[in-house]
Amino acid sequence: MSKFTRGLADYFLLSGGAAVVALGIAAFQVPHRIAAGGLSGLATVLHYTLGLPVGLTLLGLNVPLFVLAVRVRGWSFTFRSLYGTVILSVLVDTFLALIPSPTADSLLATLYGGALVGFGLSLVFRAGGTTGGTDMAAQILRAFFPGSTGRALVLIDGTVIVLAAWVFGLELALYGLISVFLSGVVIDAVQEGGLYARAAFIISERAEELGPAILTRLNRGATLFEARGLYTGAKRPVILCVVSRSEVARLKALVAELDPRAFVVVAGVHEVLGEGFKAMERREGTYWSK
Repeated sequence: MSKFTRGLADYFLLSGGAAVVALGIAAFQVPHRIAAGGLSGLATVLHYTLGLPVGLTLLGLNVPLFVLAVRVRGWSFTFRSLYGTVILSVLVDTFLALIPSPTADSLLATLYGGALVGFGLSLVFRAGGTTGGTDMAAQILRAFFPGSTGRALVLIDGTVIVLAAWVFGLELALYGLISVFLSGVVIDAVQEGGLYARAAFIISERAEELGPAILTRLNRGATLFEARGLYTGAKRPVILCVVSRSEVARLKALVAELDPRAFVVVAGVHEVLGEGFKAMERREGTYWSK
């Protein structure tokens, strides 16, 4: 895929992601006064206290961030984020005028709004941009003040939630917290693929038999390496194998058949890149999963 085609695909994905975020904010969060942290939450509070349009306010709040972002992150990242923010701001006000909330239940609005915002943001991130807000603010704060981006995000979102509690009441602020949490869960699931694979560590004296059996009977790759038991000091062969969720039972049955005394640890894996799973492609100096 050419650089031009890749660029068009990124902006298409960025536009679609911003539209999904705008739908979550306009159809679910704003009508139910759910200020789910960030600048969108602050814009929601200002909308109900001062009568300001949510989208336009969101754009205005982001302007100083973009001025600083040019210095901190450069034009390439800033332009994509500015594009996403403008699309988001315009669509939020458009959707608020055209689309009524499909539910009168604040809990349903919290859940669906948070899920849509999280899904939309994950698409925006995969396109290499942001929609401004707390993500950009946290990165700028980190550039000027040493510390964790995560802590900066918590500080900013927490301040907005406290303000929402003061304006809308504690119950709606708690709904906002649920929405923030759900958005994060959805972002992680989309970005990392969810817990769709399992990694098995198999410690067995019959590793030389288990390895080929995994290769031929499960058609999965495996890695054999030497470890040492801390209690006995003896060397132990260890097999590392990554399988899909549907193959876990077959793997355990295979191990039980060949070595019932084996020690097996099965752990959840968010994402697996490479042969037999997701392919990798290099984009602007960063590896992305297709």
